Amino acid sequence: MANPIIPGIPQTEQDLLYSKLNAYNQGRAPYKEAGAYLVVLPRPEHPQYTLWVYSPLPERQSIFYICDLSTDIHETLRMASTLCFYSPRSLLLVEHNAKRMQSKGDDIIPIGKYRGHFLHEILRIDPAYLAWIAFKFQPRIPKQERFVQIAKIYHSVYLDIQRRKTYQTTGGHFLGKEGEKVKNLTLTVLSVRLEDNPYKTQLKGTTPYFYVCQVLKLRDSVGNFVSIRINARTASRKSCRLPAVEHAYQTGEIMAIASARIARTYLIGSTKYTRLTHVKLQGAAK
Repeated sequence: MANPIIPGIPQTEQDLLYSKLNAYNQGRAPYKEAGAYLVVLPRPEHPQYTLWVYSPLPERQSIFYICDLSTDIHETLRMASTLCFYSPRSLLLVEHNAKRMQSKGDDIIPIGKYRGHFLHEILRIDPAYLAWIAFKFQPRIPKQERFVQIAKIYHSVYLDIQRRKTYQTTGGHFLGKEGEKVKNLTLTVLSVRLEDNPYKTQLKGTTPYFYVCQVLKLRDSVGNFVSIRINARTASRKSCRLPAVEHAYQTGEIMAIASARIARTYLIGSTKYTRLTHVKLQGAAK
């Protein structure tokens, strides 16, 4: 699927945004299997970016509107990625398709207190009623069968949103027990702190040499929190400053780990952290 041209920003900035989006989607299910969330570009009659859900299940139209986002692409992607972070679905940026992205009337509620309203409206104001339609309402005609099928798609969107709230409340889970080995992790860097290794700091004549450690806080795609210490292999002349030859991790960067060992598990408030050691990055020289 080709990346559309994002209006109003230079090519270099577009390349960076798509690179971040690719990193965000790493490890998620293929859209032909699980569906996808679609961020749709603005159009003349609608200046805001919009969020839609694509499902491979319905036989006919399979793209359904969720909500408006922002007129700014950066704020739009922040909003969409936050909302969908704990979903297995990928997040894709696409152009508006007038033929496939329009209501055919089969997502309008035909009965009850919300008669005449769209299912995406009920997703926001009464998800319990949406669940009733999806799993309790008995279709009597083929059109109503499709209506129920669409309700189930919107209900899956609600579950994705609830999954986010659940993980944010519980602070995630431990990745395993101390001493266990874990493999194939994709982590997003949340914060970086630099500190000197006091055991390796030394003086050569009157010149101090510092070995700086990067203390990383990270999170996986389902909200589990991880901490890793990356020790510099070369010395720095200044305290808490990495030498240029060392890789300096940045907030938002993706770390792909081939294998690591769980050193310990611990709590900070209600948040569960897993500390990893013996980290081997994917693609690193052996």
